[in-house]
Amino acid sequence: MRRFLIDTDTASDDAVAIVMALRQPDVHVEALTVVAGNVGLVQAVQNALYVVELCGEETPVHAGLAKPIMRTLETASEVHGEDGMGDCGLPLHGRTPADGRGVDVIVDTILGSPGEITLVCLGPLTNIAAALLRAPEIANAVGRVVVMGGTGVQGPGNVTAMAEFNFWADAEAASIVTGSGMPLEFVGWDVSITSAVVTQDRFHERDALGTPMAVFSRDVAQAVRRFAIGIGLEGDDLPDPIAMAHAIDPSVAEISRLHVEVMFGDGLQRGAMSIDKIGSTGATPNVDIVTHYPSDHFFEMLFDALK
Repeated sequence: MRRFLIDTDTASDDAVAIVMALRQPDVHVEALTVVAGNVGLVQAVQNALYVVELCGEETPVHAGLAKPIMRTLETASEVHGEDGMGDCGLPLHGRTPADGRGVDVIVDTILGSPGEITLVCLGPLTNIAAALLRAPEIANAVGRVVVMGGTGVQGPGNVTAMAEFNFWADAEAASIVTGSGMPLEFVGWDVSITSAVVTQDRFHERDALGTPMAVFSRDVAQAVRRFAIGIGLEGDDLPDPIAMAHAIDPSVAEISRLHVEVMFGDGLQRGAMSIDKIGSTGATPNVDIVTHYPSDHFFEMLFDALK
């Protein structure tokens, strides 16, 4: 049984990714730690608790940090809806998270089981950076760190021309994590828009499953589907689920190991990735960047989880 720890700013695609992990037979999700990002922290915690309950699990959900480490919070409600879950009328309130702060849970879980934990990061890296600042030794104690973030080696950005939302939302945290020495695997937005778009055919294929979980995954994506089509995609894309697919099955991914730095501060460089593609800096490669994940394999995994 593989052991996952998921850090999430729970909105629609995070929710589907969490379902994939909770329904994977050989994965045990130790806990969900929640960070502000797509929505504010309180809403993100309620969304995570709802998904765990929907799956019939008792996975603990811990609240993490409510704002980026050095800047004010800017959410993505215009993409995911005000509640982050498509504003489709779900009862996303009234549940109580587990005791324990998210950052402490990350540190304690990793140090308590050196080499055994796969940390899957679906939101801004605020909690992870704070955990590293508190206990830098977790960088060498964690087994894998799969990050949905950045724009890979091809781009484009989805907030600015060069930056993806998770890295842009807390660029300083992304810079800390990227330079930490953790065993990092980045699945960027470029992979999502090439391999994880719910085209009309995929939309109907999912509907044909006829299950409550398939209906849930469709309904929570209503807002993001409208947004994605508005920017020229064939349908909504699923960045967090395809990152989770890679966390579950990395065997089919195409990967380039390169040296990466994440730019911080303000202006056009905020959250952008500086990738040394030809070794011109002489710096040691520090990130496995997923450059391709097969679309058919991803949707097979997704639909299996929704059956």
